[in-house]
Amino acid sequence: MSALASVVPSLALLQLGGLLSQPLGQALAVIVGVGIVVLVGRIALKIAWRLVTIAALVVGGLLVLSFFGINLLG
Repeated sequence: MSALASVVPSLALLQLGGLLSQPLGQALAVIVGVGIVVLVGRIALKIAWRLVTIAALVVGGLLVLSFFGINLLG
C-alpha cells in the first residue's frame, strides 16, 4: 500500500508534463515564471530604495556639516 502511495504523486507530475506541452500550458508556465521574477524584483528594489535613501541622507548630512566647516571624513 505504501508503494502505491509513493507512485501517485509522481503520476500527477506526469500528467502536468502533458499539460505543459500544450501552448497554453507553456504560456501559463512563462507567466508564472515572470510573476516570480517580478515578485523577487519588487523585494530587491524595496531593499535597494531603502539603501539609496539612507545613503542620500548620510551624504546630505555630511554636506550640511561641511558648510559649517565640520569635516568628518578627513
